Amino acid sequence: MTITIALNTEHFHKLDLSPVHSVISQLLQEGAIATSEQQFNFVINYQRDPQDPRELSEIPEVRLWFIRLDSCYPWFPFLLNWKQGELARYTAMLVPHQFHRTEGIQYNPEALEIFLMHKIFVLRDWLHQQGISSKSRLMSMSQMLGYDLVEEFFISIPEE
Repeated sequence: MTITIALNTEHFHKLDLSPVHSVISQLLQEGAIATSEQQFNFVINYQRDPQDPRELSEIPEVRLWFIRLDSCYPWFPFLLNWKQGELARYTAMLVPHQFHRTEGIQYNPEALEIFLMHKIFVLRDWLHQQGISSKSRLMSMSQMLGYDLVEEFFISIPEE
């Protein structure tokens, strides 16, 4: 089941998270948050001048909206459809990067490492609270962003 969240210019300008809040609230009420893993896609309709060459992740209002989303739901990457590029787009909204015509998106390596480690710690604790095994999921997420975490890394993190 794919869950699509439609966003428009007004949502970004007002920092309005209501499209996400309503879906998350419903999933939490139904106890279905764990079964919504990698199901979320965003459809973004941000109005701009046709001559504007920027990618969505280069527009400050769009990035700010995603920063707000991440502060409210730091475990949100668990829900994103990684296979359809939603994790990469979400990461681009939060991590400094550049676009290269031949190589695609190139994240700032240090910023990406900080972002990834933060997400690993947040998601590990959140998944544990949800009763969901986390190690393989977190290793997969790190691989999607170009990192290979070894199992020993997870042993070194104390249980909270």
